[in-house]
Amino acid sequence: MTVALTLAAASRTHQGLVRRRNEDSHSQGQWLYVVADGLGGHVAGDIASSTVVAAVKAYDRLVDPEDLAHSLGRAINDASDELRRKVRENPNLAGMGTTFVALLHAGSDAVVANVGDSRAYLIRRKRPRDNALVQISEDHTYEHLVADAEEVPNLPGRLARFLDGRADGRSADLRPLQLQPGDRVLLCSDGLSSYVPYERIRAALDSDADPGDIAEQLVALAIDEGGHDNITVIVIEAIRP
Repeated sequence: MTVALTLAAASRTHQGLVRRRNEDSHSQGQWLYVVADGLGGHVAGDIASSTVVAAVKAYDRLVDPEDLAHSLGRAINDASDELRRKVRENPNLAGMGTTFVALLHAGSDAVVANVGDSRAYLIRRKRPRDNALVQISEDHTYEHLVADAEEVPNLPGRLARFLDGRADGRSADLRPLQLQPGDRVLLCSDGLSSYVPYERIRAALDSDADPGDIAEQLVALAIDEGGHDNITVIVIEAIRP
């Protein structure tokens, strides 16, 4: 059942201390929140991520809760189509790609979508026994696709799924989520999750700070760990009006 909730959010992005440019893109709308991480080592990662974010902004609108998954799925399809169109117009962009993680909500009803290894986390702060930080997206890397992956020699650690304009194997995971007052959701690129220990992320999200201060703190934590990659975070808090 839909509950009257409002979401307060804050987003921050940083180039980091190693990368020559920031290939992350993000959007903090009223209903839709998105983080996309252009693939390093590929051409035009920044163009891929910004193209995807620009394409899905049209879906930052209130929809019926029953249509959330369909709407977000269509948004991702449109983003993939836009990547394909750009490559047709400029073949030099062939091979560009990006990860994608997003939340679309209507009151307390929400859907989280992801492709790649940008992550979504949830912490339920109003229920002490549930205040663990839970990753609610799955990284689309080879280790998560192969049974007994830890026993497979030379298994590549690279992404098995991402958005690059092709339809084969690029579908998103869609997860329904029922938000409760006090919940915080974190969307982030792997410039945070790959370098900052779980407990430090959990402590930041479980603090009494507001989303803006938490977003600043998370970026600072990634910089303190060496700033090895671009860092983008969106901190979303569910509030009863």
